[in-house]
Order: sequence, then structure tokens, then C-alpha cells
Amino acid sequence: MAPAGKVSEFHREGNDWFCKAGLPSDIVVSVDGVNFHLHKFPLISKCGKIAQIHEAAQQVTREKIFTTVLEEFPGGPDTFLIVAKFCYGLRIELTPRNTVMVYCAADYLEMTDEYGEGNLLSKSETFFYKSILRNWKDCILALQSSETVVHRADKLQIVNRCLNALSVMVCTDPSLFGWPMMMYGSLQSPGGSILWNGINTGARIRSSESDWWFEDISYLNVSLFERLIKTMEAKGIRLENLVGAIMYYARKYLPGLGRWQVGQSGVTRTVASFSLTPVVLDQRVVLESIDKLLPHKKGKSFCRFLLGLLRVALILGVNQKCVDSLERRIGMQMDLATLDGLLIPNYSDADTLYNTDCVERIIHYFKSTESRIASFSPSSFDLETSPSSEPLRKVAKLIDNYIAEVASDVNLKPTKVRSLAEAIPGSSRSLHDGLYRALDIYFKAHPWLSEKEKEELCNIIDFQKLSIDACAHASQNERLPLRIVLQVLFFEQMHLRTALAGCLHVLDTESAPPGPMNVPGDMTGQIVQRDGWVTVVRENQVLKVDMERMRSRVRELEEEFCKIKEEMKKVSKSHSSLSSPRMVARRIGCNLLPRSSDAQPDIIDSTNPTPRASVDKARPSGHSRHRKSFSLF
Repeated sequence: MAPAGKVSEFHREGNDWFCKAGLPSDIVVSVDGVNFHLHKFPLISKCGKIAQIHEAAQQVTREKIFTTVLEEFPGGPDTFLIVAKFCYGLRIELTPRNTVMVYCAADYLEMTDEYGEGNLLSKSETFFYKSILRNWKDCILALQSSETVVHRADKLQIVNRCLNALSVMVCTDPSLFGWPMMMYGSLQSPGGSILWNGINTGARIRSSESDWWFEDISYLNVSLFERLIKTMEAKGIRLENLVGAIMYYARKYLPGLGRWQVGQSGVTRTVASFSLTPVVLDQRVVLESIDKLLPHKKGKSFCRFLLGLLRVALILGVNQKCVDSLERRIGMQMDLATLDGLLIPNYSDADTLYNTDCVERIIHYFKSTESRIASFSPSSFDLETSPSSEPLRKVAKLIDNYIAEVASDVNLKPTKVRSLAEAIPGSSRSLHDGLYRALDIYFKAHPWLSEKEKEELCNIIDFQKLSIDACAHASQNERLPLRIVLQVLFFEQMHLRTALAGCLHVLDTESAPPGPMNVPGDMTGQIVQRDGWVTVVRENQVLKVDMERMRSRVRELEEEFCKIKEEMKKVSKSHSSLSSPRMVARRIGCNLLPRSSDAQPDIIDSTNPTPRASVDKARPSGHSRHRKSFSLF
């Protein structure tokens, strides 16, 4: 027996611990290869497990020195040293870092009050409930220290109680707990000050901030972080705050997301964070866990974050299920994506520079989404609300810009360009100028394409939906096949006739008796109807004066148009006899718009079907009848 009063200290010699008690050791306890040379009575009187082991061993052997090995002891040798000191009556100090370990070790050794009143199990349990769970910093530290003994801590409900306590404290205004102000956020010095223990601190917390806890919980491992987020969600914490914490955690452990930190507010490191131990995590595990935690919501910043997450996922080579999930999430809110976010490099052995297959799958998910997902509050994630028809139009414009951006890749196949362009229905594009621009860039970067391949790509363009400027550029574009140029010229003339006919219709209606009338939606000039009278708000007085002159010009244009049609027929029959097909197109183009010295618009009363109502001001011309060069780029 070793009286507690005679124990002065424990000392270590190599891989062995000894207790200076004035008596030789009669029990050796081995923990993870470290031997503790102790005495039976102090241990048996406090530890039920060691007492049972010793009693069973006594029935087999009568050796003076009893040796036992404690397998998977919680906390290892350091924690057992604390237990040993407690058994010998020495003073021990419970801290947020060791309380969970001591609690689990006491449970492992069955140090209940049955083996002595005020035993270690009850002492550590009392300290945990009265001190740890009431303090944010201590609770974080205790939860982090439980990572190595999580199974036994779960059995004792330690982890769940810490998670619940943290969730409650996040939901509550920190100032209500009387915590020191520096513990949980950045300080400011407004008009009012806070008293701490009767002392005027001269500063106060910005209680309106909702992200003060992001940094502290980011020191937890993936498993505990995931459980904490789910507990907070069950407690009713705002989804925007939870997503903010998830994004913060992802950016901390996935360095590749650094360039996607647009719009995030800086979070001040708290006092708790300075004393926490950083964790080393597998980035693939982090990313796959983050994907499971993210909600099915939409927002501009959130969509940008998802695109960055997808890029990192492709770099790390995560499982295909995670990649598919991220692509599906992005597809459901693709109308909020940006061009630079979609430009995902190809990290595989593919020839192309950008991962166009990934973008095509995202488009497919966008189209297959039957019901739009709910969105975050606008103030939290910069949500831009739009009518139901707007998302498809935005995505069509985005894809046109994407094709134009990747078109300069010499390894990009025509079939891929076509599949990307046709992934979005043509009806979603009010104008095909963006698509034409993308194909023109592609033709410029791929001069070796055959006329047939160019024509097949041009077939995806609806030339009736090209603007006047785009038609003017296309009619002089040497990279386009001749058949396409002639088709553009034809539709350009139809545009002109439609525009002039619309102007003539407005002028004729103005002189007619007042009554209901239908006016094309894209007609030049604003129409205002009031008390049964229609007023054309524009330069109508000038048009009235020149009506007779314009009518005579209409007849001239009609004659010129007939000549153009005859020349086009000749070109289609025997274009081989011409010196150059391009000269034919230019020759046709130079006679398209005969101009006089005045700048008044001309009018054509056309009976032919019009593909699209449009208006174009007549352009002034000098002595030359050649078309003015136009460029969109």
C-alpha cells in the first residue's frame, strides 16, 4: 500500500513512469507501449475495471508483481497519467482540452461512485455540464478534443450535447450570455460601451453580424462539422447562415477556391480560434462531404461557388457521383452562371482546351429541370429574379458567348460546336447575332474547314433573326460559303422591304379616320393612343413633306429588286463563268440601297411575306452606290 500523503511526484525514465511513494511497485499497467509502475491499492480502490482484472488474475497466478495491458485506452498514456494521479490523491486540473478524454477514461475504467464517493467519473461529468457546455470557446475545444474518442464520447452523449449547446448559442445573441466581448467577433467603438465585471471596456460587439462563428467551427474535422451543420439545421438556424459556414469551410480547406471568393465578407478570427489546433484533412473527403451538405437553392454567389467547386472536383478526381451532383446543381440555376465560371479547363488527356462535355451536360440538366428550385433571400446571395421566359433567354446568350470563347481552340470539332449550339432551342434566341459571331470566330480559327462543313454549321443560324448590322457584316464575310452569302443578301432585302412597308403603313394610317389599329411591336417610332386618336411620336412632319418623293423612290427600289433577283438566278445557273464568286456578291450588294442626297427613309409597299418586322433608317450616300463596310467585331 502506498499512502497518498507520501506520494511526492511521478517521474519518467525512458518509456516507464514511476511513482515516488517509498514502497516498491506491485502492479504494472501498460498503455500504448508506456509502462506505469504503480501500486495495487490506489488503483483497485478507484478503478472497477482494474479491480476485476486483478481479481481474475489472482485465481490463475500468485505473482507478486501484477501486469496488465489496457487496450485502446481513451487519451493514451497522457490521460492515464491524470487518472493515476487522481487515484493517488494528487491534485489534477480539468481543462476544456482534457475533460472529454478524462471523462471517457473514467468511464473505461469504471471509476464510479461505487468505488469511492466523488470518483473521477462524477467529477469530470459535473465539470463538463457546469463549465464546458456553458461557454462557446470551451465547447469548441472539447468537441475538437473528442475526435480521437468519438465512439465512446457518442456513447456518453458528449458529442451530441456539445453540438446542441453550440447550436443554441449560435441562435442566441451572444451578449445575453455575458461572454467577454472579444471572444466571439470583431470590435468596434460606437457611441455606447459595454461593462464587463463593472469595467467600461470602451467597445461593443457588432451583434448584427451572423458570421462570427464561421472561423471557430472550421477547426472541426469533416465528420464533426457535418454533424454540427445538421444539428444547426434541425434547430432552425437560417439556411443562408448555414450555407455561409459551409462555403467558409470549403474555401479554407480547398485552396483552389481562392479565386471564387467574390463578395464574401471578411470574418475576424476570434480568441477561440487562436487557441484551436488546425486539422489536416483530405481534400477529396472535404469536397464530397460539402456536396452532401449543400442545399438545393439558387443565387448568384452560390452558383459561382458551385462552379468553382466543380472545377476543384475535376482537379482532385473525386468520384463521379459527386461530379454529377455538382453539375446537376449548377444546371438547375444556370441562368445565374457567368462566362468565366463556365470556362472549365480540361484536366484529362482530351485534346480540347476546355471541358465542353461538362458544359453540355450542365445544359442538359438545365433543360430537364421541370420545376425551378427555391432561391435564397436576395439580400444574402444577390438573387436576381426574372420572369419564367428570362432564364432560357439568358442561358442561350451565355452559351453563344461560351462558343465564341472556346471557338479559337484549334482542336474543337465542328460536331461539338453544333451540339453546343443546338443544346438550347432556337426559339430561345430572339436574335442569332451571337451565334453568327461565334461561328465567324470558329471559321477564322479553322481555315481548313471544307465548304460543306461550313454550310452544315451555318444551317443552325436562322438568318431571318439576324439584325441589319449582322446581315451587313455577313454579306461581305469572305469566310462564309457563297450560298450562305446569297441567302443573307436575300433576307437583308426582305428586312429592308419590311421596314419600309411598316413606315408606309404608319403614314397611311395617320391620314385615315381614327379607329383601332394594330402596329408591329418592333416598328420604329412610339405609338400613343388617347381618346381614339393615334399620334406617331417622331419626325412625322418631315415625312409628310417628302411622301411624294419617297413614293417615287419606292418604284425605283422595286425595279432594282427585280434586277437583283434576275442576277441571282443567273449566278445560280452559271456561276462558273464568272471570274470570282465573291465579286458577284459584292456586285449585288453595291446595288442594294440606292441613295439620294437627302437622308429621308424610303418606303416599299411589299406584298411578299415578311419574315420579321424591322426598321432601318436610310443611310446617306454620295456619288458611289457601293455598300458601306460594316463590322460587328
